[in-house]
Amino acid sequence: MKQFRIRKDDKVMVIAGKDKGKVGKVLKILRKHDRVVVEKVNMVKRHTKPNPYRREAGGIVDKEMPIHLSNLMVVCSTCTAPTRVGYKYAEDGTKHRFCKKCNATL
Repeated sequence: MKQFRIRKDDKVMVIAGKDKGKVGKVLKILRKHDRVVVEKVNMVKRHTKPNPYRREAGGIVDKEMPIHLSNLMVVCSTCTAPTRVGYKYAEDGTKHRFCKKCNATL
């Protein structure tokens, strides 16, 4: 299984593509396709049919589409900048992610 440096509920910034510069929270990770669904990023209009069984109305709906992992960077909570992620082990043997710019634990 691949190891991703981005996890669910991380704050990420888009560094390439049509939404470059936008910041959002990770909603879902699609490991099989190396993609991530980010809140309010890569929005598309989806034409949907009404579904009476689920009580859904039809029409044009805005929804988030997955964006490739390589187009995202984690935003550090302390230095509020997009940063690379490193790993280090604590004295008790647990593995932690840290910000490569300010060495703060993510």
